[in-house]
Amino acid sequence: MTTLPSRTLILLKPDAVRRGLTGEILRRFENKGYQVVALRLLTAAAETLAEHYAEHVSKPFYPGVEGYMSSGPLVALVLEGHRVVEGARSLMGATDPTTAAPGTIRGDLGRDWGGEAIENLVHGSDSDESAAREIAIWFPELAA
Repeated sequence: MTTLPSRTLILLKPDAVRRGLTGEILRRFENKGYQVVALRLLTAAAETLAEHYAEHVSKPFYPGVEGYMSSGPLVALVLEGHRVVEGARSLMGATDPTTAAPGTIRGDLGRDWGGEAIENLVHGSDSDESAAREIAIWFPELAA
């Protein structure tokens, strides 16, 4: 029995784009064997961020997140592959770049800059359900 590939949303955050790490991060996902099925460079609108981070909008830290995520262009992409949500999160490493394991994107390329928001280079969906919701926000044409 063959299982269909799954999809996940990845955001290369403004700090990744600003630091010129887009190619390096994409290379890591592609080297793992995941297929890029959609990709766009954009500056996130406040409405898109509010929908993406809906569960955090009322929290005191949200203005810092919104400011960081709209501070410059980001790359939104959809990856496809077997167990891609789990695999992409493993490649990204722990959320805190200071404690992320060496060999991961955040462990090798990220650091804490001491700002209001954690600038950790990359976002990835945390479940198949989140991936479907997030892909529909950033790539409505791919919504299932």
